[in-house]
Amino acid sequence: MAESEKGLDKPRVKVPVSVTRGEPFEVKALVSHKMESGQRKDEKTGEKIPRRILNRFACTLDGETLLEVTLHPAVSANPYLSFYASAERSGEMRFVWTDDDGSTLEASAHIEVKP
Repeated sequence: MAESEKGLDKPRVKVPVSVTRGEPFEVKALVSHKMESGQRKDEKTGEKIPRRILNRFACTLDGETLLEVTLHPAVSANPYLSFYASAERSGEMRFVWTDDDGSTLEASAHIEVKP
């Protein structure tokens, strides 16, 4: 099933194009996802709607983990994360969201580190 058919859109990330070595910079990440908690019932059938949430988020810089987060059903739809990181070298930041069904959504951004 295509991401758009599952109610998912391309993740959006925002990082500075360049940063100063060792200085904190803000990272923003947003993904469209319904985040079904598994607590609601279908109004037509009365059956419980199965849980389907993004349960994990990870951000790496050239394979080195910057942040890992476990998400729970109480997280709202279309989760937005904002955090600060620092880098010692230029590289590719990779962002991965993992769904309950094992599927992933990914985004990346290059940052240039200045001395």
